[in-house]
Formats: sequence, C-alpha cells, structure tokens
Amino acid sequence: MGTAWEFTTQLRNKIYQYASYKQTSISLRQMVQFGPNPLPGSIFLASQFIVEELPIRLALKVKDLDNAPLGLNELPSTIKVKSWYAQSFQELTELPKPEISDHLKKLLYSNNLSNGSVKDVADESPLLEETTNLASAESTNPAINNVFSDDGIVVRHSNPRQQSQSSKSRSESPTFGKTYFHPCPTNIVWPKEVYDYNKLVYDALTKIKKRHDATVATMAQGVQEWKNTHKTVQVNSQIQTFLDRFYMSRIGIRMLIGQQVALNMAQASPTKQRISLFLNGSKGNNKSSKSNYVGVVCTDCNVGDIAQDAIDTAKYICEEFYGLFEAPEIQLIAPHDAISFMYVPGHLIHMLFETLKNSLRATIEFHTPRLKAKMMEENPQLKEEDIDINDLEFPPIKVIISEGTEDIAIKISDEGGGIARSEVPLIWTYLYTTVSETPVLEPEYNQTSFKAPMAGFGYGLPISRLYAQYFGGDLKLISMEGYGTDAYLHLNRLSSSSEPLP
Repeated sequence: MGTAWEFTTQLRNKIYQYASYKQTSISLRQMVQFGPNPLPGSIFLASQFIVEELPIRLALKVKDLDNAPLGLNELPSTIKVKSWYAQSFQELTELPKPEISDHLKKLLYSNNLSNGSVKDVADESPLLEETTNLASAESTNPAINNVFSDDGIVVRHSNPRQQSQSSKSRSESPTFGKTYFHPCPTNIVWPKEVYDYNKLVYDALTKIKKRHDATVATMAQGVQEWKNTHKTVQVNSQIQTFLDRFYMSRIGIRMLIGQQVALNMAQASPTKQRISLFLNGSKGNNKSSKSNYVGVVCTDCNVGDIAQDAIDTAKYICEEFYGLFEAPEIQLIAPHDAISFMYVPGHLIHMLFETLKNSLRATIEFHTPRLKAKMMEENPQLKEEDIDINDLEFPPIKVIISEGTEDIAIKISDEGGGIARSEVPLIWTYLYTTVSETPVLEPEYNQTSFKAPMAGFGYGLPISRLYAQYFGGDLKLISMEGYGTDAYLHLNRLSSSSEPLP
C-alpha cells in the first residue's frame, strides 16, 4: 500500500497548481453552526467543501517542504513528511464526486429554505454553489494576511498587491465563493446517496488523520538531523520561522479534519432520523450528554474543569517521572461563578498541560538541592543520599483564572527559579531544551497524547503558543531569575477570529 505509492511528475504539477490557489478561512462560529445533531445534508455540503479546501492546504505544505530553508528540505525526515502530504492530496483529489438527483440539488442549493431550516442571523452563509461573487467580501475578510505581533495582539491588515490580483485568478480556486457551513431543510429524510458520500469522505479523512499522527515527531527528527549536521545547539531563525508557519498550518489542517470526522460521527442515522421525525416532528432533537459539543468544539467549555483535568494529568506524569508519592501542590484559583466560553477543549488542555509540566519540573529541580541542603544544615548527621525526595516540601504552583470582556486569561505562577533573561527568547525555539539528554523520538509519538516524557523535546511551549494564536489568543512568559516564572495564557472569548492563514 504505502510502498507502492510514487510521487510522480504529474502529481507534483497538480500539487503546484493547487498551491497557487487561495485558502478559505473558517471561523469558530462557522464550525458550531452545525449544532450538536448535525444534519446529513449540511455535512454533505461540508464534505464537498473539505474535499476541495484540504487539497489546497496540503499542496501548500508540500510546496513549503520543497522550499524548506538551509538544506532542511533534503533531509530524509522532511522528505518522508512531504510524501505523506502529497499522498493525502492525491487521495482527496481522486475521490469520486457525488451523484445526486435534481430534486436533492434543489433541496441543498435552494435560496428559499423553509420549513424549519436553520440560519444564523449573525452569520448568513453564502451558498455552496459557485454562483455568488465574493471578491468584495474577501477583501474585508479579517483572516487575510493575519500577522501576529510580538505583544500578543493580532494585527490584521490587507495587502494592496494581493488585492490588485485579477478576480479570475481568485475564482479559479475550487473553494472560491464557498463556505464550510450551509443550512439545510430539517423536515426531510435524506437519501442514501448523502450518507454514502459522507461516509466516503469520513473514511478518507480518518485514514489521512492517522497517516499524519507522527508528523510532529518526524519533523522534530528532521530538525535534530539538521542541528547535528550543522553542529549547532540552536535553531536558525529561518528554520524557526519556517517551523512556526509549518506547525500553524498543520493545526488548521488537523482542526478541519478532526471537526469533519467528529461531525460525521454525530450525525443521526437514517433510522434514528425517521424515528425522531415521527416522535418529535421536524424540530425533534434528543439531547445527548454531549449536547454542548459541535464536533470537537465545545460551545460551553468550562475553563475551571479543563484546568483541573490538566492539573491532574501533569501531576500524574510528574509523580511517575520523579518517583513521588505526591507532586508539588497546584492551587487552582478561579471565580466562584464558572467561566465558560466556546473553545476546543483538546487545544486548551494541551496548552495548560505543557505549561504546568514545565512549572512542576522547574519547581522540583530548583528546590530539591536547596531543601536538602537546608535539612542537612539543621541536622548535620544527615547525608544527602539519605534524604528522600518525598520528605521535601515544595512551594505550590498557582493557576489563576480571570475573565475579561475580550479575553479569558490564565496565569500559571511557579517558584521554580526562573529563567535567565538572555534565555527567555530561546524557550520559543524548537528543540531547545535544558534537559541534558533528549528522549528518542519514536514514530508513534503523538503530540496530543499524554504519554510524552516529563521534558526533553523542546516542543511543548512553541506549539502551545501556536495553539493559543490559532484562535486569536497568545502565550507569554515573564520570568524572575532566581525566583520563578509566570506564564500568561490569553484566550479570545469573542469566538470571532478566523484562522491565521498565510
């Protein structure tokens, strides 16, 4: 299967053609318009959009990897990742197009949706047919040319040169004038063709998602190879810029695939749909235990609960790593009223877990020799090797949650000795770590898994910052060398930001 695949010249030419197309940005609001019980018709239209949008993004990844700077593009690990993206591009572009009746076309593409169709007045979505010219709308799209400034504010500006491009080149893009979500009638039973196509796309995306699980680890291996070749301990600024762009676009691709897969899993089967219509009428929707989830997005994400999950997981990893009966205390300080907003819980727990893991490690490794020295000073008969780490009392780490009108901010404050001012910029570079021996990067390593080691990859903070920036937030560190570090995680609570597409 994988060994027989070949990256042909014809495929490369097609990829470069798609790489010239413009990506279509998707906002968090669009992602949740499907509702907790998405209609098969809306998923059908979204599947068509995904099958046309993802190849553009995959093609851009192949082109970027082809042009990776300073010889990074020639390394075996980089070539392997590039072949994965090319293979996924080929599979999606070769999927058979759905064949639907004229009657179904009218139901899906009609302007006059009635009988209980769902529309969001705050976000009137254009039709999925390529009949509407959105060139004027695109010029005001805040996602075009997003630039993240260093102070954490997203500065949005448009590029006059790009605006002057002909509308013809823009309209050639397969997703020009289309949107991810489109409302559909609710009072019909969808035909088999709709479910068949949804399953076809679901199966293809599931396969692609699994293929790319090891991308982070494999690219990290490539960067390590580059560092070894160039006999350097730091990543060059050109490599850093490339990796930021690479991983940010990967987050977008994974988000779209994950959302579409989750929506497919949530759609009602034809039998359940008939029963629901019979028992409850066209508006009947049985609430499930996950009624506040739309795909992978939680419309009512409780920040305190997610933070507690991250605390428990980080403490468990810490106890396993250091052989502790109990990790240093982590105090969760939050308002009495639960803070909830629309977000992706998987992203939030990843960011908090990585940051907490760093704080726990810093706290233990900074205070262990000092606390042992203090105990030996108080009891001269004690020897260092006689003191058990479980007898030491470490200062607590504080997780403080605050709610503003625009942002939800989370501060993780530790007394782990801080970071030298000259080293603060380095913590955002890939594969920078203070661990003396970097763990072996296993192919099956998955960044969303909590089986990762306590430290050593040098990827936790840089990728966590990209997760924060993906939906308009940021991650900042302020450190006091000799005392501790405060990490500030800002999350955009307005749910209005679109993807930061290049």
